Amino acid sequence: MPGVDGDAAPGHLPAVLCPCHHARLYGCHEPGLWLEQEGGCIGGEKVILLSASAWGFITLATPLLSRLGSGHLAFMTFSRILTGLLQGVYFPALTSLLSQRVQESERAFTYSTVGAGSQVGTLVTGGVGSVLLDLCGWPSVFYFSGGLTLLWAYYVYTYLLNEKDLVQALGALAQGLPVTRPSKVPWRQLFRKASVWAAICSQLSSACSFFILLSWLPTFFKETFPNSKGWVFNVVPWLLAIPASLFSGFISDRLINQGYRVITVRKFMQVMGLGLSSIFALCLGHTTSFLKAMIFASASIGFQTFNHSGISVNIQDLAPSCAGFLFGVANTAGALAGVVGVCLGGYLIETTGSWTCVFHLVAIISNLGLCTFLVFGKAQRVDLVPTHEDL
Repeated sequence: MPGVDGDAAPGHLPAVLCPCHHARLYGCHEPGLWLEQEGGCIGGEKVILLSASAWGFITLATPLLSRLGSGHLAFMTFSRILTGLLQGVYFPALTSLLSQRVQESERAFTYSTVGAGSQVGTLVTGGVGSVLLDLCGWPSVFYFSGGLTLLWAYYVYTYLLNEKDLVQALGALAQGLPVTRPSKVPWRQLFRKASVWAAICSQLSSACSFFILLSWLPTFFKETFPNSKGWVFNVVPWLLAIPASLFSGFISDRLINQGYRVITVRKFMQVMGLGLSSIFALCLGHTTSFLKAMIFASASIGFQTFNHSGISVNIQDLAPSCAGFLFGVANTAGALAGVVGVCLGGYLIETTGSWTCVFHLVAIISNLGLCTFLVFGKAQRVDLVPTHEDL
């Protein structure tokens, strides 16, 4: 945990809950942290708990919303939008939390473990959901996933958080975050740094290539290998991605602890996560063997998890005081690029009739992001307040 930069005079900043579990805060450990919207004032863990509780309740209530007479379509649409907004704060709040609580030499494994947890959840929900869909109908899938989310939120609230802290966090949200004093984070300085844009571009290309594979791999296997079992190509690559994610975090932190430069390790992880994964994606378009295709797909998805130990934690290296916001910007750009990439992939399939073009697209996007990060990527902090005013 970084040391206190300086004591602000009482009265200049409101007393809010600090992520470091201090009861009151009149200045924070990181410049501008008190104004960070992703949980800097009230703690990322509380933002995650509150948002998860809300989207879990909405998911649980979805079957009921579908039966609300003539207005059910409007209610369903609004609930899906609200769920997306609530889930949108998860990774920025998580990034903000880890940047404050986890030291540099342990961030990669911690973040990779969280990423592996997301994949486990996807597999469990998908597997159980398929059974529930066949046995009990579609509402049971929403009851299961929503109930599981609320159960997790109850566990976190009961065993990991202090009730008084959560009440204070709710009070801070209800009153609104203070906006009368400008943030100390030098935003103009931040976005003038090539390393920041390199991180954003790399995250964008990583997310875009991931969404293209996620959207088109099932169709590729179904059309190219019509006799193959759906559960094999829908489960195996993502199942193998779990140990790959954990291994990437372990090896990354181990290299740093052995004395290798942080930026060298981050770039090595990106070479694996964007470079090597794109090579296996290219191989997918040049094989007629189902076994080889499964190996190439599993390797491509598995190596993409190395991004958790590369660019995802590099954002925390660059700006720990506003890592949540910066990750939100990068992830939003990646999501928008992913939509465009998926549509472009579909267009290429329709016009050329060849899957090779789709995998070439993945390789081009991945290597553009990789080259940008290799040239401009750095690990030095860029969020420190300058000693002079920027005129």
